[in-house]
Amino acid sequence: MNNQLHRRHKIHRLQPNLVQWRRHIHQHPELAFQEHQTANFISQKLTEWGITHQTGIAKTGIIAQIEGTKPSVNPQNLAIRADMDALPILEDNSVPYQSQHHGIMHACGHDGHTAILLGTAYYLAHHREYFAGTIKLIFQPAEEGLGGAKAMIEAGVLENVAAIIGLHLWNNLPLGTVGVRHGALMAASEAFFCQILGKGGHGGMPHQTVDAVVVGAHIIQALQTIISRNIDPLDAAVITVGELHAGTKQNVVAATAKLSGTVRYFNPALTQFIPQRIEQIIAGICQIHGADYKLDYQQISPPLVNDETITNLLHSVAESVVKTPTDVTSDCQTLASEDMAYFLQKIPGCFFFVGSANSKKGLNAPHHHPQFDFDETALAIGVEVFVRFVEAFCG
Repeated sequence: MNNQLHRRHKIHRLQPNLVQWRRHIHQHPELAFQEHQTANFISQKLTEWGITHQTGIAKTGIIAQIEGTKPSVNPQNLAIRADMDALPILEDNSVPYQSQHHGIMHACGHDGHTAILLGTAYYLAHHREYFAGTIKLIFQPAEEGLGGAKAMIEAGVLENVAAIIGLHLWNNLPLGTVGVRHGALMAASEAFFCQILGKGGHGGMPHQTVDAVVVGAHIIQALQTIISRNIDPLDAAVITVGELHAGTKQNVVAATAKLSGTVRYFNPALTQFIPQRIEQIIAGICQIHGADYKLDYQQISPPLVNDETITNLLHSVAESVVKTPTDVTSDCQTLASEDMAYFLQKIPGCFFFVGSANSKKGLNAPHHHPQFDFDETALAIGVEVFVRFVEAFCG
């Protein structure tokens, strides 16, 4: 057996452990910045394996370091990141490892990400001779829109690191495939909350009022012109108004209306333009109708942009893991978002997808769905890609 096959065999022997760790975490999901039990479980494993680590980073985060022993003139330091938090979703899966925390569920695969990074830690700690430099393992809290990545960066986790990689188990790709793409992979995530301040009155005497419903309707329609008329058609972007609340009775003109929505785009050049244009439209329409407004615009996560050099290396590594080169696809861009984007703004890196859907087993529910689950065979694939990238980048 050659060295590559021998290492693959060692990695895949971890599969029962990976499943056990993942299911334990799945049964005990915790929301953002509350991942205390998860962090304790990770720390116990790292301690058991003799891996140096710090706990309590950005509340519940963990940083572990593994030093390679392979001789090198210019050793490279690499960070690998996984997220730990769950979602406020009631699980609808009848499985032995169903969530034991009512109304909280790992519905996005973060339990798998944590298990994969634990498996990577175990393997690297027992095979330090295959790489040089330092591998920094980042177990991040609060990926789901609450600032976990930013908090970890502010805590200094990227100090003395040349590059960073991370993955997402992805039910939009079948098991056995890997999605790798340089440039923009995932979209920015932004939200806006607008209150329209009109003047209420009798539905039969609208001339005495400023109808917040009419103003809101005009705003919703006009916001779509940002996408259709202000942004290059080759730049994919979305503005969705998901909520509109107004009125109390059919014959009463509403004095106020509240609307909220989400904004998604890939091009970082749009970061300032879209919120400015949204406010211009809201202000202009309110002025025309004699209304006022309050606007709260939140930039949650920037576009996730992969470095070309790191991504090319990751692509090559992934091809060595899957059955055929065609099982590595660049057709994986998505308007979903990920706060890994903040790490990639600071240092070069690559975030990639590991296909985890298996329709034959009914494991293809979408992310953030009450019946989300994935084929756990993907866990060992994730570990192997991580390990081989370490050996290629830090060899």
